Amino acid sequence: MKASTLVGIVFGLAAIFGAFIWEGGTPDALFMLPAMLIVFGGTLAAGLAGSSFGQMAKLPQLFFLSLNPHKYDRKKIVNQIIEFAYLARREGILSLEEKLDEVDHPFLKKLFLICIDGVDPDSLKKIVETEVSHISERHEANIGIFNKLGGYSPTMGIIGTVMGLIATLAAAGEDPNVLIRHISSAFIATMWGILMANIVWLPIADKLRAIHNQEMELFSIMLDGAYSIQSGEMPSVIRAKLASAFPLGEQDDLVQPAEIASKYKEVKKEILEESLDIPQMTEEIKIGEQEQQT
Repeated sequence: MKASTLVGIVFGLAAIFGAFIWEGGTPDALFMLPAMLIVFGGTLAAGLAGSSFGQMAKLPQLFFLSLNPHKYDRKKIVNQIIEFAYLARREGILSLEEKLDEVDHPFLKKLFLICIDGVDPDSLKKIVETEVSHISERHEANIGIFNKLGGYSPTMGIIGTVMGLIATLAAAGEDPNVLIRHISSAFIATMWGILMANIVWLPIADKLRAIHNQEMELFSIMLDGAYSIQSGEMPSVIRAKLASAFPLGEQDDLVQPAEIASKYKEVKKEILEESLDIPQMTEEIKIGEQEQQT
């Protein structure tokens, strides 16, 4: 998913420009600065007029985010929730505090901190729903700016075309080379306006929307897990609930509560053996028996 946006943009540009060159065109004919200035400058100016300096300043960051989104392993997160559910049920919710450093996702860590503080399940749900609502509003604003730019860009291309035709009519009867240049500038403005809208602005908006939807789905999984742990549900029930977020073929890959129980029993056994130092105690007992015999 990380490379799909960049590959799509590059492939789209290569297909369009490649077909133009294949038909006998030259690259320098497409890069006419007056037409590009109308489209790029007009689009960004319209975007600034309809938003704010702060919002427009985020464009490079959002563009990079669409090319390189944060990626979290959903199975690992769900397995961690199941493990924490086992610990909370066996040793109490406060036992999770010692394991918080192992949590990778900051939102999940925040949920467990709220649980450890003793917040009741309903209050936990309200807190998270409020935060998710604000996150969604910010995401919608970021997506909206790219959708707006995708709408402004073709219009700026049309404005460039009209201006080029006006210049063409004004130059009627003069040097034919000047007339041809004005005509080509008019059509190139339309080309850049449509190209930027459909190859850059709108695809990035769609990618940010896809990232938002995946993040909201992951937030929902984490909230369900933390809510169930705080409600005292059994680890097996929590696993069955969270497994529904995966296709049937992937649900068996999730850890089983019995596996977690077995792992912790082995760990505790090792800790107990190390603390008791059984071989040394056995040797001391033998020495004591020998002393009694003598």
